[in-house]
Amino acid sequence: MPKMKTHSSLKGRFKITGTGKVRRYKAYKNHLLSHKSKRAKRVLSNSPIMAPGDVKRLKQGLANLK
Repeated sequence: MPKMKTHSSLKGRFKITGTGKVRRYKAYKNHLLSHKSKRAKRVLSNSPIMAPGDVKRLKQGLANLK
C-alpha cells in the first residue's frame, strides 16, 4: 500500500491543536478590511474549533498533519 498523503490545500486552512481538535479560520478577514469596523475584524480574528461532524470528513485529508 502506498503512504497516505495529507491533502495540500488543507495544510494551510486548518490546524490541529495539542489535544487533537481541529481549528479553522473564519472567512472575510483577508482583504477589503478598511470598511469593516474594528469590532468586526476582532470577532473574525479568533479561530473557532470545528464541529465534530465536520471533523469526521476532514480526518482522512488531514491524515499526516500534526
